[in-house]
Amino acid sequence: MTAVAPDAGTRRGRLGPRLRRAAVGWGFALPFTALFVVFLAGPVLASLLMSFTDLRSADVRNPFAVNIVGLRNYTRLFGDELFVRAAVNTAIFVLFGVPLTMVAGLAAALGLNSGLTRFRTVFRVGYYLPVVTSIVAVAVVWRFLLQPDSGLVDSLLRLAGLDGPNWLGRTDLALPSLIVMAAWRNLGYQMVIFLAGLQAIPQHLYEAARIDGATGWQQFRYVTLPSLRPTLLFVGVIGTIGYLQFFEEPLVMTRGGPLNSTLSVSYHIYNQFGFGNYGYASAMSYVLFLAIVLLSILWFRLLRSAEEVPR
Repeated sequence: MTAVAPDAGTRRGRLGPRLRRAAVGWGFALPFTALFVVFLAGPVLASLLMSFTDLRSADVRNPFAVNIVGLRNYTRLFGDELFVRAAVNTAIFVLFGVPLTMVAGLAAALGLNSGLTRFRTVFRVGYYLPVVTSIVAVAVVWRFLLQPDSGLVDSLLRLAGLDGPNWLGRTDLALPSLIVMAAWRNLGYQMVIFLAGLQAIPQHLYEAARIDGATGWQQFRYVTLPSLRPTLLFVGVIGTIGYLQFFEEPLVMTRGGPLNSTLSVSYHIYNQFGFGNYGYASAMSYVLFLAIVLLSILWFRLLRSAEEVPR
């Protein structure tokens, strides 16, 4: 006769409620899991597989008849002058747009946190209002503001006796105009994040610095900035991800022109999907995804805390 452990029945008794709780939990999670697999994980996996094929719009009715081309779509990108131009434009947009937005957001947060006491809430709402406004609406308004003949910007310049340039019609000014517009729109979001980070800094650090005779700039450099390292990391990563995917601005304001000077990688991917080059466009998408991953890792390496640095 087989000996049964004294607590075997107790274990089975405990296992039953656990299984029931797990089943109930998975039952509640099943709708989201099904939607996630069907509408997100499935298409992501399909697009990855698609990037290794020559799938075009004409092949949609018979997708299993497409050819596997391996890495040909990826190697083709580096010989595509239009993609290289779009990548350079996107890099410039990120290189200048992210620091400009961070500096403007931090400056606004510092002003609201220390110097401005009256109407602080009004200014917070005013800075944040462009963030909750549709990017398409913002782009349309800025397009009218920058019109060479009837735009408000050139009208104000004429009042000062200056002739305003064609902001969106010149290859050397179109992309900087989009950068300024994007920085203006996004500084409110970063201002709120920086403001939360500033208010979390212990005040005794500033008191100790003042006792030691530190000036305002020294307090900012040696107390504020080091204490804002996690906030800077978050804002830098989120801003870089958003700016790498900039799409609505050139779509609405310039259509990628003039002479492709504002064509972005996302806009180029959109055009290739519209042309029916599904495999090639998917390869572009994953190159952009790889750039996002690499730049995010770079931010983490630059701004990780001192405790995380290996010795």
